Amino acid sequence: MGTTASTAQQTVSAGVPFEGLQGSGTMDGRHSLSVHSFHTTSLHNSKAKSIIPNKVAPVVITYNCKEEFQIHDDLLKAHYRLGRLSDSTPEHYLVQGCYFLVRDVTEKMDMLGTSGSCGAPNFRQVRSGLPVFGMGQPSLSGFRRVLQKLQKDGHKECVIFCVREEPVLFLRADEDFVSYTPRDKQSLHENLQALNSGIGAESLELAIRKEIHDFAQLSENMYHVYHNTEDLRGEPHAVAIRGEDDVHVTEEVYKRPLFLQPTYRYHRLPLPEQGAPLEAQFDTFVSVLREIPSLLWLRDAHGPPPALLFSCQSGVGRTNLGMVLGTLVLFHHGGTTLQPDSAPLQTKTLPMEQFQVIQSFLHMVPQGRKVVEEVDRAVTACAELHDLKEVVLENQRKLEGVQPENPVQGSGGQHGVRQRALQSLERYFYLILFNYYLHEQYPLAFALSFSRWLCAHPELYRLPVTLSLVGPVAPRDLITKGSLEEDDLVSPDVLSTVREMDVANFRRVPRMPIYGTAQPSAKALGNILAYLTDAKRKLRQVIWVNLREEAVLECDDHTHSLRWPGPPMSLDQLEALEVQLKAYLSLPAPDMKGPAAPRFQKCLTMQDVFSQHHGTCPGLIYHRIPVPDFCAPREEDFDRLLETVRAALAKDPGTGFVFSCLSGQGRTTTAMVVAVLAFWHIQGCPEVGEEELVSVPDAKFTKGEFQVVMKVVQLLPDGHRVKKEVDAALDTVSETMTPMHYHLREIIISTYRQALNSDEEVAWPVMLTWASTSRQSPTSSTVSPSRVSLQMRRAVSDEMRPPSSMDWMKSDTHG
Repeated sequence: MGTTASTAQQTVSAGVPFEGLQGSGTMDGRHSLSVHSFHTTSLHNSKAKSIIPNKVAPVVITYNCKEEFQIHDDLLKAHYRLGRLSDSTPEHYLVQGCYFLVRDVTEKMDMLGTSGSCGAPNFRQVRSGLPVFGMGQPSLSGFRRVLQKLQKDGHKECVIFCVREEPVLFLRADEDFVSYTPRDKQSLHENLQALNSGIGAESLELAIRKEIHDFAQLSENMYHVYHNTEDLRGEPHAVAIRGEDDVHVTEEVYKRPLFLQPTYRYHRLPLPEQGAPLEAQFDTFVSVLREIPSLLWLRDAHGPPPALLFSCQSGVGRTNLGMVLGTLVLFHHGGTTLQPDSAPLQTKTLPMEQFQVIQSFLHMVPQGRKVVEEVDRAVTACAELHDLKEVVLENQRKLEGVQPENPVQGSGGQHGVRQRALQSLERYFYLILFNYYLHEQYPLAFALSFSRWLCAHPELYRLPVTLSLVGPVAPRDLITKGSLEEDDLVSPDVLSTVREMDVANFRRVPRMPIYGTAQPSAKALGNILAYLTDAKRKLRQVIWVNLREEAVLECDDHTHSLRWPGPPMSLDQLEALEVQLKAYLSLPAPDMKGPAAPRFQKCLTMQDVFSQHHGTCPGLIYHRIPVPDFCAPREEDFDRLLETVRAALAKDPGTGFVFSCLSGQGRTTTAMVVAVLAFWHIQGCPEVGEEELVSVPDAKFTKGEFQVVMKVVQLLPDGHRVKKEVDAALDTVSETMTPMHYHLREIIISTYRQALNSDEEVAWPVMLTWASTSRQSPTSSTVSPSRVSLQMRRAVSDEMRPPSSMDWMKSDTHG
């Protein structure tokens, strides 16, 4: 039997850095070179071979059949990259085209000195005595010793979690296998981060192993690795690679010793080195817990819980996070969450209560103080090497001690400190959320995943957005770090109403007592109230809703607002801040030569301004509902708007409503649409006819048929009718389809066209506003808008994500 092989030059994919670290992409077709070269170069070493010399057809060479062919070593080498750490070190092939393979466990990491006695660095158990363990990265033989110790201590069942998100390779060292990780030349002491979620660490490890085989075959069965990147004397080290058994991946190191131990299980649970885990990572952890009957409250479950063992590189940061998660789970398994602490929970001051996000959680959750106290207990039990609470507080102290010279730009040092402080606070806060999740879902055997549960709690879903380290700030610091601007300079009067009403963009919804306006001064407010209560309109009661979330003061007959870079404030905080600013701005300016004079002769808060007009307009009722600008209102904002309209109409069906924000456009228009929908559903909804054919470019977008909106329409009961009512309300509020007059649907497509011509994703906040308005009609149902359908929230969160470069629109644009 004869065979032939093509000697034509083959197209071989180059070894380039994997996209998971620098961007996005796939691994398909990229590592075919590794497979081919490994087989062809070792052809003469055995009697039967199956080789693929090109991409046309396989060539089979059977026993005792000889075939002469050429191995294109030069071609293979041309598609790999060479590099060196310094001029004094030899040049060698680089993993994935740019990375050096570095041993990632050193003797200095083992602060507890357990490598020799236990088999892994920093091996330890939580202080509470629960079967929760942590350790650094062990070698293969070291992991076997860890298993022997656990079995000797009587743990019949164990779940091992490797929490490393970076690829790890194990190379032979005498009779053992030790760990190495790819490192960038510019950051040899840092693990590779930001892996693409579409490519798991296991897949990357397999791809790198194939590369190492190729490199070894091209370098006399040797590959170069580094043990000490600080002192390059004697580096790199040559490691013999003669076959597949000389390189192990993480799964092989952990699973092979467990092969004959069915009650010991291994899982890869990638956790971030900094910050909180992603919701998907919490879901992965929960899915593992679901599969462990001895962890659940089942009728036939008896005996102790399994041991939980977490391992990362050093056994400190990510291992500590995993240990806290495991400790919280076992708290609920053993019922220790029900045991009261020595001090009454309701009077005890929590150490982390100084942070606003923790205060908000305590205010929202009835048992919030108990949930936080349990997390503190778990953190303390796992604090032998890493105390997360102390890390948060220490980062806060460091941040307070760093004062940038330029308060606007800051400095690189302050930015780094602030970033670490926010990440540590984020990690602590997500532990609190996870413990609250356990309170609700552990008795139900995790009926909902963490991500779905979080979406079912919209009041909690938004809390991480408010993460901030800012505590009480003095008014002087607010003005120094913020920006106090006059509103007249940033409120264009596109409707030309200043001449008649002394305020920009004053307008009315046709045939309805609903009005909108920009921020009025005290004088303009008097003109508007006189207009609303005159003989023609005769409004006995006027509900004025101020939608601004920023601090607003009227200083010398001009309104000023404070742009503060911190998180949004609650209503009480906002009004208290305005009172403090009023007192500060009414004082004489310091360091002034001559007679001391106040900064402003007259300074009024918004409460002061409206209180002045109660005498001339007894029916005036003032409300402050802070709504964020340039994005969708929060669920509780919809609740407050709807309740305000309902209560007023129940008292007097002829009540008039005025909504105001800075410009009278975005937030005002949204609130007016909510009010119109409320009027219709309370007093009777008009018949909405069929849509007319629109013959304009992008007609479907003019009609609001965006991809994500249509998905929401499919999920909602009577979704098409609900959308028609929202569109009719928008058309009623905005009589002209022009962005100048702020018609929201037209603003979306107009902003999108602008974004196509730039690199900024500016259409996202506008789109989110429109979709949020469409979520649920404000009917008289007992279900508030903040308790919207879980399926609909998932559709919005899955489809409307700004990092997708507005693919929600592009997919419709192209067909």
